[in-house]
Amino acid sequence: MPTDHLTDRPADRLTSGLAVIELRQYTLRPGRRDELIDLFDRAFVETQEDTGMTVLGQFRDLDDPDRFVWLRGFPDMAARRHALTAFYDGPVWAEHGARANATMLDSDDVLLLRPLSPGSGPAVRPADRPRPGAPAPDRFVAAMVWSFPPGQHEGVALLRDGLLPVLRATGPAPLAVLATETAPNTFPRLPVRTGENAVVVLGSYPDEHAHRRHLAALRADPRARNEILPAVERAVTARPSTLRLAPTGRSLLV
Repeated sequence: MPTDHLTDRPADRLTSGLAVIELRQYTLRPGRRDELIDLFDRAFVETQEDTGMTVLGQFRDLDDPDRFVWLRGFPDMAARRHALTAFYDGPVWAEHGARANATMLDSDDVLLLRPLSPGSGPAVRPADRPRPGAPAPDRFVAAMVWSFPPGQHEGVALLRDGLLPVLRATGPAPLAVLATETAPNTFPRLPVRTGENAVVVLGSYPDEHAHRRHLAALRADPRARNEILPAVERAVTARPSTLRLAPTGRSLLV
């Protein structure tokens, strides 16, 4: 089985078995996003994966030129603790961490997530990742976030059993469908948002127009329009938000 150039882990494996995923949104100092992306792509991708995590996707937020969004995944919470300890106590972060932190105003907006149902996690192949310096792909990624009251399961079930089947029937299948992981944070040096009950649907499209057409087809579906969407709207704590994202050159999720 082929291996990548830095480690003996199989490079062609799929990552569909990841049970814990972080969705991280960083607010950066004005004008420094490209600096962080360049540093991240050169120094922080394979070196994080060598500790046992998977860097899933890196994105420019199209609504905020000073926001960087990325995802990484872990097999479980214990592996998360081990991998993060190894990386942040290791030589790569010791060498480059201060420069990375200097680009950031806030790095604590983090949703700790898990696949909503079996098979709904991100399935990517690290061997497919482009080399540093690769051009950004011409794709549009939408991360739709629904938030429900803590401990309330009805809204999550409505999305899983009602809205998602219509979403899949009216357009491309999601890259991943994730829900809040409620287990305690196993690496408290990096805070995560607490008291959350969210579902995140990641979708990929040729452009934003294709995403809008998909949403229009969803809303035009009779059952979605008359039953599912009104029920979801009654269950949420706020209107769903959408992160409009452009993948960077090394993102696996595109």
